[in-house]
Amino acid sequence: MSYTVKEIYFTIQGEGFHTGKDAVFCRFSGCNLWSGLEKDRSKAVCNFCDTDFVGIDGENGGKYKSHTDLIKKIESCWPKNKKEKYVVFTGGEPLLQLDQKLIDALHRCDFKIAIETNGTILPPNNIDWICVSPKKNADLLLKKGDELKLVYPQEDFNPEQFESLDFTHFSIQPMDGKELQNNILKCVSYCIENPSWKLSLQTHKIIGVK
Repeated sequence: MSYTVKEIYFTIQGEGFHTGKDAVFCRFSGCNLWSGLEKDRSKAVCNFCDTDFVGIDGENGGKYKSHTDLIKKIESCWPKNKKEKYVVFTGGEPLLQLDQKLIDALHRCDFKIAIETNGTILPPNNIDWICVSPKKNADLLLKKGDELKLVYPQEDFNPEQFESLDFTHFSIQPMDGKELQNNILKCVSYCIENPSWKLSLQTHKIIGVK
């Protein structure tokens, strides 16, 4: 299988439970909830996305002909002085491309594997960390994992409906955009009133890294 990748780079995890963790981010191109083109945003199932996942023009982006080629690039991005190799597959929607062969080969290279997914596609086996971010009007098929991270607020899409699902951690993250400051306050208030939910901020934006 070949892989279409927007970008691959080393950074620190900026949001969610693993904020601050060293990671290689591999962003696949494409999503099943939005084309990524502004002309289609208003009609998209997910119309608040803040990520460019179109094309292959990002850092180390390209068409990788095999899982071996992709792993070589991921390995090259991991600093030699860092232990506990960790890769986060994101998008767009990573489960459109992430397959069992790639997962198994990365494990043989001593990588731990995380995904950030919208939960509309069931994953292959043996992913080490599954973070699901549900979207209104999208069918949620993946109802268990390590972290459920809800972008908030989404109209008529309340966090309570997810609390019975089989996730270890529940995070609530302010929706970016013109109302960001108000949304931060709403999230803080929600977490204070509902202690099973933890606040997730996009700290990579605050400190100016990818």
